[in-house]
Amino acid sequence: MIFDTHAHYDDEAFQEDREGLLAGLKDAGICAVTNIGASLASCKTTLALAERYEWMYAALGVHPSESAELDEAGLLWIKEQCNNKKVRAVGEIGLDYYWEEPEHEIQKRWFVRQLDLARERKLPIVIHSRDAAKDTLDIMKAEKAEDMGGVIHCFSYGKEMAREYLNMGFFLGVGGVVTFNNGKKLKEVVEYAPLSSIVLETDCPYLSPVPNRGKRNSSLNLPYVVDMIARIKGVDRETVEQVTWENGMRLYRLS
Repeated sequence: MIFDTHAHYDDEAFQEDREGLLAGLKDAGICAVTNIGASLASCKTTLALAERYEWMYAALGVHPSESAELDEAGLLWIKEQCNNKKVRAVGEIGLDYYWEEPEHEIQKRWFVRQLDLARERKLPIVIHSRDAAKDTLDIMKAEKAEDMGGVIHCFSYGKEMAREYLNMGFFLGVGGVVTFNNGKKLKEVVEYAPLSSIVLETDCPYLSPVPNRGKRNSSLNLPYVVDMIARIKGVDRETVEQVTWENGMRLYRLS
């Protein structure tokens, strides 16, 4: 059984065949998916998907690149939706300095406010951090993010940063990048981190693994990620599937 802990099936890339694709996931061994909100609009479509499919869960939050849209009313709406038992986390939230906008101070402000929301709702967090390693870690330490727990989605830093997050009890999200020829840094992190701290994710429709790099991603591609992790860790693929399934259940506090 495979748990895709981070997907965006509400994305317009799935508009033509979403229903058929999702209907076939369980037959392919994909037995649980968490769909992740990234804007107020996608939080609504994420909720609708999670309500429709028994095996799909939701994380609600506003991505740093969309944080300029957030206001107190929007934050209150997210907070209220977190009463829904299909909502298993707050995310994806964090910092993204790859683009110049929104301003870093705006991103930081709403990152902290959403961390506060997760603490209040006693939910884990799904962290997005791109080109913002120091500021992300500094804020998470200042806000005692280890109290909430969660996952560093699409982990993209080195072993030193991985050590910091592992020491805080966070999972590391590993997807298609681990199969890339230029994914050496992530391969080193996977070799370093205990398997008990790794969760599988797609970030679909983005970041398809080799041999489908550049095409639309889906949970059906996760066996390629499983195979690469198994090779790096020197274990069989069944072990990777079993342990990462259990990790996904622990991450989202599912029985």
